[in-house]
Amino acid sequence: MKNFSNLFLVSLLSGVTTLGAYKLLFDTDGYFSKNRNSVITLAPNNYGKTVGLSSEAIDFTEAADKSVHTVVHVKNVSYTSISNPIMEFFYGYRGAQQQEQIGTGSGVIISEDGYIVTNNHVVKDASEIEITLNNRKSYKAKLVGTDSKMDIALLKIDTDEKLPYSTFADSDLVKVGEWVLAVGNPYNLTSTVTAGIVSAKARNLDTSGIQSFIQTDAAVNPGNSGGALVNTRGELIGINTMISSQTGSYVGYSFAIPSNITRKIIEDIMEFGNVQRGILGVEGGELNSATSKELGVKETEGFYIKRVNKNTGAEKSGLIKGDIIKKIDSQNVTSYAELNGYISTKRPNDQVQVTIVRNDKTIIIPVKLTKSDVINTQFKGLDLENIGAADKKKFRISYGVKIKEINNDKLSAYANDLKGGIILSIGNVKAVDVEIVSKALSNLDEKQAVQIEMLTVNGQVIRLIL
Repeated sequence: MKNFSNLFLVSLLSGVTTLGAYKLLFDTDGYFSKNRNSVITLAPNNYGKTVGLSSEAIDFTEAADKSVHTVVHVKNVSYTSISNPIMEFFYGYRGAQQQEQIGTGSGVIISEDGYIVTNNHVVKDASEIEITLNNRKSYKAKLVGTDSKMDIALLKIDTDEKLPYSTFADSDLVKVGEWVLAVGNPYNLTSTVTAGIVSAKARNLDTSGIQSFIQTDAAVNPGNSGGALVNTRGELIGINTMISSQTGSYVGYSFAIPSNITRKIIEDIMEFGNVQRGILGVEGGELNSATSKELGVKETEGFYIKRVNKNTGAEKSGLIKGDIIKKIDSQNVTSYAELNGYISTKRPNDQVQVTIVRNDKTIIIPVKLTKSDVINTQFKGLDLENIGAADKKKFRISYGVKIKEINNDKLSAYANDLKGGIILSIGNVKAVDVEIVSKALSNLDEKQAVQIEMLTVNGQVIRLIL
């Protein structure tokens, strides 16, 4: 009887414990109840049963069929002179042999009469350019124009037939997570298609040119350079240009020049013969928690203006040091890449609406963009400007910024050697032009010592620590 009583008591306590736990955890106001306020949001019961963005719901065949016929193979033939020092030494032979070099890539037909866009590096230094269509017909192409800074080149082939061509989509409307196709014509194998998603927009890779790539995980290898990045409707949203890899082969990410930037460059080349590049005229850097704390500002997103260049639209419109750019027109600005990417689609004298935060107040200021050729900047008491064709020919260089004036007392004794000289690099940054130099300087502390490499007016290469 005693054992029965003990067993009954244990059973009763177990039942009470179970009932209490259920009431505590699962009842109307229990811990796991849907009526309880919680930081955890439960998915609906039908989650996963809807089609959503399943790859099975997307048919790539139409986009692929539309795109493959617009992508071509680009063959670049160049010649280099090779001398034989042994023949020269023993026989006084001065002749040089011409050695043929062949490079390949891809291109995209953008008009029915044979205009083709590709990367500048695909056709750089070409003596001959040959285009092979997806139907294996080949044509000689002529180079219409290039923009080495943005790595875009425009080609033209002459043909009697109307060619299939790509239509441009608005790359500003591309969304992260959107399905895309990368189409190339590598190694003359006819067009090849790979699929992926947009991994990021306005990606800054710290190159000396474009700073606003579309990043995708669609497989792109070296022969695909200059090929098309298209959306699921087969519309062009970018020109594939590079991969991020230590081996030179695809390992997960690739990058494309947005179609809006590409289109603007092409239109400039066709209308003006060169690229009309407009600039805002500000120097600075993007904000984050650390820089905002250092600068003593509340905003943690946006572009902080450290300096306004003289005689630019930014100065004339009233932008000042300390302003934080939050938006240009309808484009949000959270980084330098977003700012640079949008401005790259504009021309000199275009007007943009710049939304800034100043003294905790939001203000919209219209700014007329300035031509990049007339911009100058200041560095350690040196006024710098872009070099022209005459300086490039005189010094036999293809890049650099010129010292216009010297306002540094410490350097006044060397003014005759320095004024008119050409700065080739500042720190580890190649001084391609004033715009690139301005960006590099915005990341440097004014008190920080930095090495510069330059050509004096006499053509002597010197290195200085300033």
